[in-house]
This record gives sequence, C-alpha cells and structure tokens, in this order.
Amino acid sequence: MKTRRIKPHERVPIRFTARERTLVLDHTFAGGEVIELLEAAREAQGKHVVRYTLDDLDELLGYVAADANHSGSKKLQAELDTLYDRLQTAMQSYDDGQWQDASVTFGLKKPKPPVSGPKLGVVKGRARP
Repeated sequence: MKTRRIKPHERVPIRFTARERTLVLDHTFAGGEVIELLEAAREAQGKHVVRYTLDDLDELLGYVAADANHSGSKKLQAELDTLYDRLQTAMQSYDDGQWQDASVTFGLKKPKPPVSGPKLGVVKGRARP
C-alpha cells in the first residue's frame, strides 16, 4: 500500500457515511475533540468529511475497537469491525514520521540506527619516551 507523507499534526480528511457517523456517536464512548469534530461535520454528497490528525484517528480507532469487542449485538459488532478496518486502512495510507514499524515495536527485528556523520573513535596514545 502506498503512503502519503504528511507533516506531524497535519489533519487528513476522513469520510463517514451517515450510518458510520451514527455508529460512532451513538454506540461508542468516544469523546473530546474526536467526537466534537464528527458532530460538527456537515453532510456533503451523502458523506460527512472530518479532518483528523493521525493521533486523533488513532484515538477514535481505540474507541471503535473497544466498543466492538464489548458489544452484545453481533450485528453491531460486525458494523463496528467493518468501520475499524476502513479507518485503519485510511490511517495507514498516511505517514507523519512519528509511527514506528510494528515489528520494531514488538521486538521482531532490531531498529536501524540513525544515519549520522563519520564515527569518531578513541585512540590510545603511545607512551612517550
């Protein structure tokens, strides 16, 4: 999947259908700025467009996942799971330079050292006569 490089804290457009918006507003415990932006979004061509930072989107994903996992209704769980998958795909299509490769985070491979200038070493001096 191709990712688009963005600046840290840059907002990206996320589109919600009316049903997805209702799912988040009525069936999750999402709050704060994440929910305020979604509540304020106006409908255009059948979609609600919200501009989130990747941090905000990650927070929303956490709420959607938690509520899907604790849902008593299989239908609601399936809808929330579908929304989660779509939002996660949207989030992964952007890179703000602040995310780590999951294999590094979970210890599956060692992180690459940062590229820097020439390495300086300590040279032992010779004893003077």
